[in-house]
Amino acid sequence: MSEQLADERASAAPAPGQVGGRAVMLVPHRTPDMEETMLPPDYQRILATVRQAAGPVMARQVGDALGIDVSVRSKLEPLRGKLVRLVDRSWLRKLPDGRFTTRL
Repeated sequence: MSEQLADERASAAPAPGQVGGRAVMLVPHRTPDMEETMLPPDYQRILATVRQAAGPVMARQVGDALGIDVSVRSKLEPLRGKLVRLVDRSWLRKLPDGRFTTRL
């Protein structure tokens, strides 16, 4: 049974893709043996910022810490998308009030 689950997870794992004819690095799903260094540098900085916060943070707070102009919505939304992508891949956790925190 565990072999079957492992095979299913391996086949469902994201594979590197191409956009506009160039290879792009996708954010991998988190597994127990996966290191944070497997993530692209900008995602590593986001994780470090959330981890260093005193508690759960809003996307705006992460943007402030990263030096992003959070007064401009078009600059904040891509960051929010990256945070959500990290939640979808089990790197972060999103609370019901919209704040982000590290996984336990």
